[in-house]
Amino acid sequence: RYPSSAFFETLGEKRFRAQQVLQWMHQRGVDDFDQMTNMSKSLREQLKEVAEIRGPEVVYDETSKDGTRKWVMRMDNGNSVETVLIPDGERGTLCVSSQIGCSLDCTFCSTGKRGFNRNLTAAEIIGQVWVARRAFMPFDPNDRPITNVVMMGMGEPLANYNRVVAAVRRITASPPNGFGISARSVTVSTVGLAPAIRKLADERLNVTLAVSLHTPDDELRDPLVPVNNRWKVSEVLDAARYYADVTGR
Repeated sequence: RYPSSAFFETLGEKRFRAQQVLQWMHQRGVDDFDQMTNMSKSLREQLKEVAEIRGPEVVYDETSKDGTRKWVMRMDNGNSVETVLIPDGERGTLCVSSQIGCSLDCTFCSTGKRGFNRNLTAAEIIGQVWVARRAFMPFDPNDRPITNVVMMGMGEPLANYNRVVAAVRRITASPPNGFGISARSVTVSTVGLAPAIRKLADERLNVTLAVSLHTPDDELRDPLVPVNNRWKVSEVLDAARYYADVTGR
């Protein structure tokens, strides 16, 4: 859980301490309370006793010749997800996972063939961004190694709706509460969960929506994307149009 004003009140501290800790976490990538020098030593010692700052464990970190960087991050139950940073000029796009495995079983997807383990928590989704940003620290405040975030890694984001929305809110929140990445620079991808697309529109997060149709023909799409047996192409496109009308995205 994130440090809250209420948490610090239980410690007998002022509410603004939460903002200080969040700034150290998000803007400086700090995971050691001893480095938070704008707080008293006694508070830092107290925090070490009752709290921790811990991202997913990196078990693989490799950069290819074209600059693409891939991390494999182990979550608490021992399963791992992939997170990939794709550089393109001044843009750095981080591809983030939302589930361990996937239950939708699209025929072309290797993740679906591994089966579904569980949804990631909001903290585990945010943790991927945090770990990737820390890999480039310290960096100049004007240098942004991660400019875009796309929910296109392992899993169907809209099948983990509440946690993905919570993570997006934190990713796009202004400092110190979040990473300050523009909502227009965040993309949520789906294979076509039509009701969730409409619900996402009504959240007014104003992120970009990406719909993976693969084919616009129901007869062809039914075996490729099994969820199409529940929500046909026309329903998915209607939901996408609704999203565009509501958000302008």
